[in-house]
Amino acid sequence: MIYEVTIANKTHKIELERAGATWRCKLDGSEFPVDVTSVQNGVLSILIGGKSYEVKQENTALGTTVVVGDRRFQATVRDPRSLRSRRSSGAAEEGLKRILAPMPGKVVRILASAGTAVEAGQGVVVIEAMKMQNEMKSPKKGVVRKINVTEGSAVEAGQVLAEVE
Repeated sequence: MIYEVTIANKTHKIELERAGATWRCKLDGSEFPVDVTSVQNGVLSILIGGKSYEVKQENTALGTTVVVGDRRFQATVRDPRSLRSRRSSGAAEEGLKRILAPMPGKVVRILASAGTAVEAGQGVVVIEAMKMQNEMKSPKKGVVRKINVTEGSAVEAGQVLAEVE
């Protein structure tokens, strides 16, 4: 899992990966082991380098506050892979965006033809892979410029299914 965490106007990249009973954590590229236990909802006990910290997360109308001991930090946590994060960052709004097949499969439905106006997150193409149907959604609000597949066609992972501008 990769997150971007902003505290005091400084953004940090945090990568978390389960490593047996512990977690492997990279903070801005520096790796260290972390032991995390959920004490109760919204409260974690974190062991880093032999030192224990109790960390609480408080969500309010003003945003997220992280409490470590008696210190409070305003924080923004963003998952750059999520559609909501891409939408709010504004990065998805510029230029031509391609919708790619995440895995090999078969196109079962075209939901929006070329020239159709679409909203961010609206379905454009449905592919079937491993007996499951997956709706490929528009990464931005715009117009479908091109559909590169037809219903019934086989697709490979990474193949461009459609283009939205």
